[in-house]
Amino acid sequence: MHVTIEVWLITIAVMTVVLGVDLLVIGRRPHEPSMREAGIAIGVFSGLAVLFGLGIWYVAGARYAGEFFAGWLTEYSLSVDNLFIFVIIMANLRVPRQLQQFALMVGIVLALIFRGIFIALGAAAIERFSWVFFVFGAFLIYTSVRLYLDYRQKDDDDDATENAVMRWVRRTFPSTRDFHGTKLVVRENGRRLITPMLFVIVALGTTDLLFALDSIPAIYGLTQEPYLVFTANVFALMGLRQLYFLIGGLLQRLIYLSVGLSVILAFIGVKLVLHALHEYHFDSRLGFDGEIPIWLSLVVILGTLAVTTVASLLKSRREAV
Repeated sequence: MHVTIEVWLITIAVMTVVLGVDLLVIGRRPHEPSMREAGIAIGVFSGLAVLFGLGIWYVAGARYAGEFFAGWLTEYSLSVDNLFIFVIIMANLRVPRQLQQFALMVGIVLALIFRGIFIALGAAAIERFSWVFFVFGAFLIYTSVRLYLDYRQKDDDDDATENAVMRWVRRTFPSTRDFHGTKLVVRENGRRLITPMLFVIVALGTTDLLFALDSIPAIYGLTQEPYLVFTANVFALMGLRQLYFLIGGLLQRLIYLSVGLSVILAFIGVKLVLHALHEYHFDSRLGFDGEIPIWLSLVVILGTLAVTTVASLLKSRREAV
């Protein structure tokens, strides 16, 4: 798939304009979006993603369109799982509801920056070293096992906010006790102090950095096209903050989501290892074709998400009776 520098620049420019307008509106009018507002935004962003995928189909063919849709669905699913952590961060840091949308938007911008860096590094590594597929595959299999064990053990929620960066910020910089709107720094009695909103941004940013370590190898297991990796991540993050408010308590009902994601990550990890074997022609020596077709990846991803969602809602309904 050949993507010219002009297409890259147009894509990045459009993304920057959308984020800039969104951030400017939120910065001037921080509020808790209504269900109607959140629903419309998610519908628009999801519709744009579908239209973009169909455009890829028209321009580059079904294979690349399938890779985009598989990557978008996987990244979107991982992003939904990340909302669990965002909910915990907002609750532990006692962020007012009307300010949560601003915090989420800044966190998403940071996520795009971090993922952009990892996408570029991943593309460079893949182009030069085929053995990196073994590393990505092993890391995803490890992550899937860790995700499943975390689901079984249900680790302490406080770990989601207190990490080394957060502890360093708390020790190093004097801060106010109360939020001051969307301001990160204020001046009181001649002293410059940071606000709790900065703690929120640091917590979301460092969490996004950890999420990128999982999500980028996952999507590179579905497509090795940096343009598709980048656009799938952008569309997965667009509308995420509105989804945070729309589904609300539904997040707590998706109790098997982590299990489903562990299955998907394990599948992609195995797919990466098989692809690495194919790159070194080990698969032909062993008498099998190491390439898993993209249609099978789509079936596994969609099927796992469907089963996970239905099973979660059924169990939540039984427990509620």
